[in-house]
Amino acid sequence: MRATTGTKLNQISLWVLSILRMAIGWHFLYEGIVKLVDPGWTSASYLVGSRWLFSGAFHWIATHSGILEVVDFLNVWGLILIGLGLMLGLLARYAAMAGIFLLTLYYVAGPPFISSTGAYLEGHYIWIDKNLIELIALVVLLVIPTSHFIGLDGLLKAIRLRARKPVPDDRPAPEAVRSSESDPGAVPGRRKALRQLVTLPVLGAFTYAAIRKNRWESYEEKFLTDNTDATSGATLMNFSFSSLKDLKGTVPRGKIGDLEISRLIAGGNLIGGWAHSRDLIYVSKLVKAYHHDQKVFETLKIAEACGVNALLTNPQLNRVINRYWRTQGGNIKFISDCGYQQDPYKGIELSIQGGAHACYVQGEISDRFVPAGRVDELGECVEIMRRHGIPGGIGAHKLETIQACVEAGIRPDFWVKTIHHVDYWSARPEEEMDNIWCRNPQETIAYMEKLEEPWIGFKILAAGAIHPEVGFPYAFKAGVDFICVGMYDFQVVEDANMTLAALQDPSLQMDRRRPWRA
Repeated sequence: MRATTGTKLNQISLWVLSILRMAIGWHFLYEGIVKLVDPGWTSASYLVGSRWLFSGAFHWIATHSGILEVVDFLNVWGLILIGLGLMLGLLARYAAMAGIFLLTLYYVAGPPFISSTGAYLEGHYIWIDKNLIELIALVVLLVIPTSHFIGLDGLLKAIRLRARKPVPDDRPAPEAVRSSESDPGAVPGRRKALRQLVTLPVLGAFTYAAIRKNRWESYEEKFLTDNTDATSGATLMNFSFSSLKDLKGTVPRGKIGDLEISRLIAGGNLIGGWAHSRDLIYVSKLVKAYHHDQKVFETLKIAEACGVNALLTNPQLNRVINRYWRTQGGNIKFISDCGYQQDPYKGIELSIQGGAHACYVQGEISDRFVPAGRVDELGECVEIMRRHGIPGGIGAHKLETIQACVEAGIRPDFWVKTIHHVDYWSARPEEEMDNIWCRNPQETIAYMEKLEEPWIGFKILAAGAIHPEVGFPYAFKAGVDFICVGMYDFQVVEDANMTLAALQDPSLQMDRRRPWRA
């Protein structure tokens, strides 16, 4: 009686473990196919986000396109082959070992205690995450193999044994009888073969579900295409976005004092919800809704992968930046504009507390202080920044602000000044309208040429009115040492490539009159 109960229990255990194996195989296979059919997929953003063991090697892979392509290929087909092996029970032990190796790499590259966005994020539980749970499950399947009970491995073994030692009649050999008594999986003949082929319907179900999903998506795309006027204003707009695979190189760097920052600086207006959108009053709320914490983290990770190592923004984003450093292991430099309720002193205090690597007085503040006769206070602010051991700068929208500071003998560590041309349709000279930020670009270029401090140019695209292909070269030829640009995650690679193109353009050295100051 006890032997019978034990046999049933062992069979139940093997059934449960076989189902677990096929479920994990389904997951691996699905992940591999999804990546295979997505032409924009790359592991670069995952690799560049590594902040633990072997992070240097992972970052090196992410920045070398040829090596990255090989890694992506091995990743995709590794997932597919491991998934098929586990689901079908074909070479399942090798598939389990390969799966353990792959999941170990995933865990090391992005351990939950470093790379998760919070203790309550689904799938990340401080030290435990989905990768580790699945890894442990594969270790169990490696110790207790199931593919000879349910899987093609058992069928292939039976075929090999039959080929080596043919049985003269249908009577089971004594050894087979003893084996069937001790092995709960030893069911003779057709029943055993059918049981081992259970994996095929599972693969069929996966294939059916995948085809059905693909057919629906294809139908949806065809429906939208066939029912959309190709020439009218109602046309469905299609966009292609660059991925890290399209990156032409990393953005070069310059220095402000001892602080090394990229020539392209990520602007924080979009992240903070300060969208200069002219008369589109809903846009600020729209971009703020888009930039939840996780999206900000993704954007900054892509930026760092492109060599963009600085973010220029407001101290009100201290929480997000510090959370990015703490939970993502990010290294991006924080340049603060110290804008806080028109009180630069409080803004400096908050910025220092938030870990700012450099500070400057926000242009909106400087532009108000100068006509109010408070120029000396701008110099005081710069000295406060320097006393904290970081570079201190002055920002301005108006050229008169820069001129007043220079005349007062204030020489900050860097300037942050608007620069863009005014050859766009909404650049009408209405006073204080949200449509133009550098009203006298030629005078600005001529005056800034004489200043020896580094110049960060901002609003170089006139808040989206000028295409980067035009605005970037214009700013560098105007004499800026760094450009600050607000970027969505899908724009970062394109902006990095256009920065490289602008800096490598032979006409830059011919047209730029101001020496590089950083």
